[in-house]
Amino acid sequence: MASGNAKFTVNNLFNVEGWVCVVTGGGTGIGLMIARAFVNNGAKVYITSRRRDVLEKAAKHWGSSLAHPQGKLIPAVCDITSKDSIRQLVDEVRKNETRVDVLVNNAGGLEEREAGKEDESVQALAEDLFNDDPAQWGDVYRTNVIGAFRISAAFLPLLHAVTMSCPSQTGSIINISSIGGITRSISDHIKYNVSKAATIHLTTMLAHKFRSKTIRVRVNNIAPGIFPTEMAGECSSRGTPRFQCF
Repeated sequence: MASGNAKFTVNNLFNVEGWVCVVTGGGTGIGLMIARAFVNNGAKVYITSRRRDVLEKAAKHWGSSLAHPQGKLIPAVCDITSKDSIRQLVDEVRKNETRVDVLVNNAGGLEEREAGKEDESVQALAEDLFNDDPAQWGDVYRTNVIGAFRISAAFLPLLHAVTMSCPSQTGSIINISSIGGITRSISDHIKYNVSKAATIHLTTMLAHKFRSKTIRVRVNNIAPGIFPTEMAGECSSRGTPRFQCF
């Protein structure tokens, strides 16, 4: 093999052996898929959720027969809408780790009802939208936008510590947004889609904020398409989700 070509092999390009990762909303759905990918390739992965039983079930089921001997799946309860809960999570991770290589902001929330119904009259639609519950906007934004913002800030020192221990590497934040934040969603969940557009812009802002003379942390965004997950509800009899979860 020509000199220098070895760095382009799959094992070198995508090697996460020995990495420390935190995946919010990691007990189910896309978050669990991401966590399983990391842990089966040798990473130590903290999966978070508000529900301890879900986390422990996922860790027991998927962490018992890993493809890589160094992989480890660790449940860690955290409500990302609570500053105190986020602080407790960071303290828990800091007790065992000197750095966090990757933070995946995957935890998300969806409003309970759709604002506006298909084929309703203009007057009915106007009233439905105008009388929408403003508290639901706050609930969705606290999870999808503010939660991601706060947990990124809280983990910043541990993410920056990657560069301190290995100057050729940087810590990484990956925000899971949605295709619904870029284009119209068939589901018409307005609050969710608008919040995901905000998540995408938050990624841009944090990417600039966390790249300076004193801080080196990369921030990127993934906007998934349609996935049938627990939050999306059960699939229809034809095998397609009743509405989209991105």
